[in-house]
Amino acid sequence: MDLGIEGRIAFIAGASSGLGRAVAVALAREGARVAICSRNRKRITAAADRVAQETGVDRERVFPLACDVTKERDVDDAIERTCAHFGGLHILVTNAGGPPPGYIDDLSLETWRAAIELNLVSTIQLCRAALPHLRAAAAADDPHASILMITSISAKRPIPSLYLSNATRAGVQGFAKTLSEELGPAGITVNTILPGYTRTERLKELAAHLASTSGTPVEEIEAGWAENNALRRIAEPEEFAAAAAFLVSKRAAYVTGTGFPVDGGWSKHVL
Repeated sequence: MDLGIEGRIAFIAGASSGLGRAVAVALAREGARVAICSRNRKRITAAADRVAQETGVDRERVFPLACDVTKERDVDDAIERTCAHFGGLHILVTNAGGPPPGYIDDLSLETWRAAIELNLVSTIQLCRAALPHLRAAAAADDPHASILMITSISAKRPIPSLYLSNATRAGVQGFAKTLSEELGPAGITVNTILPGYTRTERLKELAAHLASTSGTPVEEIEAGWAENNALRRIAEPEEFAAAAAFLVSKRAAYVTGTGFPVDGGWSKHVL
């Protein structure tokens, strides 16, 4: 299936590793030009080299940017540099690292504020900065513009000890749904994608935390996660990225305002 992404311009946040980088690879394979960002210039440059190598695309089609998504000036600058480099913007993928686990007595108000800045406020600011360019893309002769926000399955089914993620990801869901209503008439789709247990560095960190607090071996923790979903296994980043590529494509032009779980059947809701 041709997703209609060939030649489109995408900005993907938090893309030096994990799910963000996997999405960059998927979009580059579909012919998109991708700008990718993370806080560390060395890591994001290495990630750009890896994306180009894995996909076989010209390195000029992968534009690395050092950007702290919690800083308004960094976000504005990264979006503007992307548009100057590639000539516009059609696709925005918001993403940021997961906040630390912990229980209510473990988490200071300062920690809560940092998590809100990282996961919710950064998403809002990325959208604010990108919207003029996305509106222009949606109004073009060959219109296409989309926003996809990477959240977590914890927004649908809260996970014990992930207070910060449970609360902030749910906030992103509310923001996305509201934004989809406003931007729908302009032809801009807005969706969220909710990864379940996926084999990333973040998952390794979470397993290690649970192992240290419960005394349960990491292998048993991962086996338990797998056992609780319908497919009885942990996902690979590439499987998540395939769903993300569809949701930002022209083929998904009538899909908006949705929270799309990629969790192997872990969430047990009827709808």
